[in-house]
Amino acid sequence: MTRYRRRRLANSMLLAFALGATVIGLFWLVAILATLLFNGLTAINLALFVETTPPPGSAGGLANAIVGSVIMTGVGVLIGAPVGLLAGTFLAEYGHYSRISPIVRFINDVLLSAPSIIVGLFVYQLMVIRMGHFSAIAGAVSLAIIVIPVVVRTTEDMLNLVPNSLREAAFALGAPKWKVVVMVSYRAAVQGLVTGILLAIARISGETAPLLFTALNNQFWSLNLDAPMANLPVVIFQFALSPYEDWQRLAWGGALLITFAILGLNIGARALAARGGMRTGA
Repeated sequence: MTRYRRRRLANSMLLAFALGATVIGLFWLVAILATLLFNGLTAINLALFVETTPPPGSAGGLANAIVGSVIMTGVGVLIGAPVGLLAGTFLAEYGHYSRISPIVRFINDVLLSAPSIIVGLFVYQLMVIRMGHFSAIAGAVSLAIIVIPVVVRTTEDMLNLVPNSLREAAFALGAPKWKVVVMVSYRAAVQGLVTGILLAIARISGETAPLLFTALNNQFWSLNLDAPMANLPVVIFQFALSPYEDWQRLAWGGALLITFAILGLNIGARALAARGGMRTGA
């Protein structure tokens, strides 16, 4: 009976500790979101989406920064996602007995956990110094490097969840390996693959450090990938540190936009993953 009571006491203490840690974590999350909403909603208006970043003391918005972020994120995903998909496909479909696979996984894990500022410094040395100026394409390349390990990991995991019986049935019909991968494995895991890409987009949407070293910023409209380009993370960073209240207000508005964009991407990714899980279970 004494041992039973000790176990009950230990269970109650650990449960209370877990609940307390959860409450503390949720408290800070709610506090951050409440502060962001309180300060950011005042900056949400039509001008925020149609006017460019203003000089101090003038009215303006974040249109050029929003468009710049969309462009660089899109180019980064177009560069990084195919590389990640191909690498993940190799690991899941072709690399079971390859000596290269453990090396690729190890390098991918290092990239997955590497600080983004290291990626920015690498691209700065690789491209910005050699080009002689900051550019949007350098920013997109730095974002692509961050995208690759996320897509590699999710692609490998999703393809490994595809039942081997589907592949064996296709092989029995005489289908070559590449057609089995494209027509069977990809089709069965398409929702998981899309989920991985959405998670990668959410991962890079708020990255500031790589863009500080590569794309920098631009106060004006610019669609030239070979020149500095405005982007939301760097504009928020610069405006939030400024002494001007109008710039600080725009920084809060931009932070709210990024937060809800990332939240929407994560919700969409989880919804796709849950839908794919239900179909797999069925």
